Amino acid sequence: MKNILAASMFTLSLAASGLAYAESVKIGVITTLSGGGAGLGVDMRDAFALAMKQSGNKDVELVIEDDAQKPEIAVQLAEKMIQSDKVDLLTGIIWSNLAMAVVPNAVAQDIIYLSPNAGPSALAGANCNKNYFNVAYQNDNFHEAMGQYANKDYKKTFILAPNYPAGKDSLTGFKRYYKGELVGEVYTQVGQTDYAAEIAQIRDSGADSVFFFLPGGMGISFMKQYAQSGVNIPVMGPGFSFDQDILPAVGDAALGVKNSSSWSKDLDNEANKQFVEAFKAEYDRLPSVYAAQSWDTANLILSALSKASVKDKDAFRAALKAADFKSVRGEFTFNTNNHPIQNIYVREVIKEGDVLTNKIVGTAFEDHKDAYAEQCKM
Repeated sequence: MKNILAASMFTLSLAASGLAYAESVKIGVITTLSGGGAGLGVDMRDAFALAMKQSGNKDVELVIEDDAQKPEIAVQLAEKMIQSDKVDLLTGIIWSNLAMAVVPNAVAQDIIYLSPNAGPSALAGANCNKNYFNVAYQNDNFHEAMGQYANKDYKKTFILAPNYPAGKDSLTGFKRYYKGELVGEVYTQVGQTDYAAEIAQIRDSGADSVFFFLPGGMGISFMKQYAQSGVNIPVMGPGFSFDQDILPAVGDAALGVKNSSSWSKDLDNEANKQFVEAFKAEYDRLPSVYAAQSWDTANLILSALSKASVKDKDAFRAALKAADFKSVRGEFTFNTNNHPIQNIYVREVIKEGDVLTNKIVGTAFEDHKDAYAEQCKM
C-alpha cells in the first residue's frame, strides 16, 4: 500500500475563475495508474486535470490516487479520502468491480460520486442513488449498439468478455439486440493475457463473426494473438476494444474493424474540436473515449460549481442534473436514473498518415436510454 501511495498520489491546486461560490472544493480521484489497465486511468486523470487547468479554477483541489485495479485498494482509498482528506466529491474509477466495491458505501455516506467510465447495471436500476451520477454510459450501451449493427451482416456470432460486472453487462447488452445465432459465449479471466484456448474455440465454432469486449491490456493481447493465429473471422466490439489507448499496440490488424462508442474525435461540434486540440497539444497524443468522458465529467462539475455550493447537497445535485455544460458528445441529458441519454455511433478503424484512429460510419442509436432506468425509483 505504501509504495502505491508514494508512487501515485499527488495533489493539484488549479487556477480559478467563475465560481459562483468562493469556496474550497476537494475532489478525490481514484483511478488505475499502474498495471495492465494503467493506460485507461492515465487518460482519465490527464483529461480531468487538463479540463480543470483550462478552467482557471484555483479553488478546486484534486487528490489523485492509484487503485492498481484492485477493489480492496480502491475501498481503502475511498475511506481515506472521505474520512481523512474530507473530499467533497469522488470520481475516477474505470473498472466496474471496483465501482461496485466503492460507490454504494460512498453514496450511503452522502458523498456524491460521478462516474467517468464504469456503469454497472446494479447501480442503474433498483439500486440507483441520488448521489450517483454516471457521466459516461450504462455498461450495456455500447454492446447493445454492436448487437444492433451485427444484425446487418452476421448470422452466427461468437461472443466473449471478462468475468466481472462490465463483462457480464456487455454480453447481456449485445444479446439484447442481436437476432442471430450465438455459436459460443465465453467469459475469460480479468487480466488474462493468453487467449490460445479461446481462439481455438472460435476457429472450431462455425462463427461468421466475433464480438469481444476486452478493455486495456486484455484487448491488446487478444488482438495480437488473434492476428497471429491465422483465423480470419471478422471481429467487432465496443469502442473500448478499439480505442486510442489500444490501437497503437494492436497495429494494422485492427484496420477496418467496426466498433461502437458515444464519442469519436471526428464528432462535429465545437466543444469536441477544442477538446481534441487541447489534449493533443498538452500530451502529444490523441485522446481516447476514457479521456472524453473524463473531460465531460470535469466540465459537468465545473458547471454545477458555477451554480451552487457543493456544501448544499440538494442544490448541487440539481445543478449536476441540469447538465448545463458543453459536452464533447453534443447533446447531453440525464435520464431519471442519472445516466446519460445519448447517441451511440458505429466507428471504423482507419489510418490517418501513420496513426491508427477511428471515424464515424453510422449511428446505431439516437437518444438512447439504458434498459434499467424504469427500475429506478428516484
